[in-house]
Amino acid sequence: MIKTALLSVSDKTGVLELAQALHAHGVKLLSTGGTAKLLADAGLPVVEVATHTGFPEMLDGRVKTLHPKIHGGLLARRDLPEHMAALTEHGIDTIDMLVVNLYPFEATVAKADCTLEDAIENIDIGGPAMVRSAAKNWRDVVVLTDANQYAEVLNELKTNNAVSDATKFKCSVAAFNRIAQYDAAISNYLSSIDPQTRDVAARAEYPEQHNANMVKVQDLRYGENSHQTAALYRDLYPAPGSLVTAQQLQGKELSYNNIADADAAWECVKSFDVPACVIIKHANPCGVAVGANSLEAYSKAFQTDPTSAFGGIIAFNTVCDGKTAEAVSKQFVEVLIAPEYTPEALAIFEAKKNVRVLHIDLSQVKKAGSMWEQGRNAQDVKRIGSGLLVQTADNHFLKREDLKVVTKLAPTEQQINDLLFAWQVAQYVKSNAIVYCGNGMTLGVGAGQMSRLDSAKIASIKAEAAGLSLKGSAVASDAFFPFRDGLDVVIDYGASCVIQPGGSMRDDEVIAAADERGIAMVFTGVRHFRH
Repeated sequence: MIKTALLSVSDKTGVLELAQALHAHGVKLLSTGGTAKLLADAGLPVVEVATHTGFPEMLDGRVKTLHPKIHGGLLARRDLPEHMAALTEHGIDTIDMLVVNLYPFEATVAKADCTLEDAIENIDIGGPAMVRSAAKNWRDVVVLTDANQYAEVLNELKTNNAVSDATKFKCSVAAFNRIAQYDAAISNYLSSIDPQTRDVAARAEYPEQHNANMVKVQDLRYGENSHQTAALYRDLYPAPGSLVTAQQLQGKELSYNNIADADAAWECVKSFDVPACVIIKHANPCGVAVGANSLEAYSKAFQTDPTSAFGGIIAFNTVCDGKTAEAVSKQFVEVLIAPEYTPEALAIFEAKKNVRVLHIDLSQVKKAGSMWEQGRNAQDVKRIGSGLLVQTADNHFLKREDLKVVTKLAPTEQQINDLLFAWQVAQYVKSNAIVYCGNGMTLGVGAGQMSRLDSAKIASIKAEAAGLSLKGSAVASDAFFPFRDGLDVVIDYGASCVIQPGGSMRDDEVIAAADERGIAMVFTGVRHFRH
C-alpha cells in the first residue's frame, strides 16, 4: 500500500496530475524545490523534504535528499522486523513511491555553447542515489523515472488499491536502465575531454571509454543461419527516417537477414533526391534506377538483374501507388519499403500475406544539419575478437564540382549525369565494386570479389543475361585501378566513360590507357570501400 510518495523532478511533465491523483488516493506528498512549489501553488498539501528531514537544503541545493530519513525510508525492507525496528528507533517513516527524473545532462551538453562548468553542474547526485535505493527495494517501493509510466501505475492503484509486483519490478528495471544511460552519457562526454586543457570545444571524436546504450526492439527467430540466435536493438534516440523507426503494415516477422538487407536498400534509396528504386539481394544492389515516378524507377531497376531480384528487398524513396504495386506483386519479394503507400497499393499487397510491407516516414529528415537530423549514422561499428572497430560513417556525397577530368576527352553532360549516378550506386556495393550505368539505371553490377577484374566480368555477365547492352555505358569503380588491365576490361565490355577515386602510383599509366582507348575519365579523390 502506498502511504507516502516523494516527488522531485526536473522535467515536470504530468507530475501535477500524478500528484493530484495520489492525493485523492490518500497518499502523503513529499517534495523538493520547484516541484514542491508547483504542487503547493496548485493547492496540494505537500511537505518539503527539508521539513521532513529536519535538515535544510545546502550547498546551492546539492545536498537535500542525501539524508538517512530519505534513504532509510526507501531502503527499509517491510518484511524484516529488524529493519522496521531501526526505522522506529530513529524516527524514520517509510517512503513507498519515488518519482524522480534527473538533471538534464544530455540536453545540456548537446548545446553548442555548453561549458565544462555547465556540464558538471548538470550531473545529478541525489536523484540517481534515490533512484538506486528505491529500485533496489522494488518489492516495497514504486519508482517512476518517466512520465510515460504514470498512467499505468495510477490505473492499478485505482483498480486494485495497489501496484502489482510485476509493474514494480518493471519500473525498477527501467530505473536502473535510466541510471545506466545517464552514467554512460556522462562518461562519454567527460572522457572525450583532454584533462590538460579541459577544452570542451576540442573534445575527442573517440572518447577514452565507449559506452553504448541500445534498446531491444524484438527477438528474432534466428540469425544469419538457423543455428544462430539473434535480436534487434535500436539507439535510445533513433534518427528520423531510419530503419528502426519503420512501421510494419503487413507480412511475416522480419528475419535477421531481412533487416540487414532492408537497411542496405533503405540507406541507398533515400540518398537520391529524385524518385528512385533499389532492389537488394544479399546486401548488394542488384538493380538501382531513377525515374519520373515509382513505377518507372522500379521497371528500370528490375531490368538490371531479374534473376537476382527474385526474393529480394525493394525500396522506394517516393510514394508506392497502385500501378507500381501491380508490377511489384508479379514478382516474389521478401520486403517492401516506402515512405508512403496509396490505398490502392495496400489493397493489392493484402493478397500477398507473406510480403513484409514497411512504412518509414521521411518527413522529419533534413537535407542539412547533423548526421542524426539527416537520418544517418554518425559512426559505424564492427565487432571483432573482444573489441570494436569504430569509424565515422561513410557519409561523403560527391558534388559535380568535385569531379576532376584527367583525360584529353572530357565527358559530355549526359555522361557526367551517368557517372554521378554510377558513383552513388557504387557507394552501396560491396567492394571490390564495378557498376555499369546508363540513362539513370544500373546495367550491370559486380560486387564483393577479391579482384576488380572479376567484378567487372561478373557485371558484364549480369548485363548480358538481362539483355542489356553496355555499349556507351558509364562505369564506376569504388577504388582506384591499380593497373591498366582493370580499365581495359571495362572498356572492352563497352564503357565510354569511367569514374574512379584516383590515387594509385600508376595513375599516369591508367590515364594514358584511357586516352589511348579514347574514353573520358574523371577522378573523385575519395574511395568507397564497403567490406
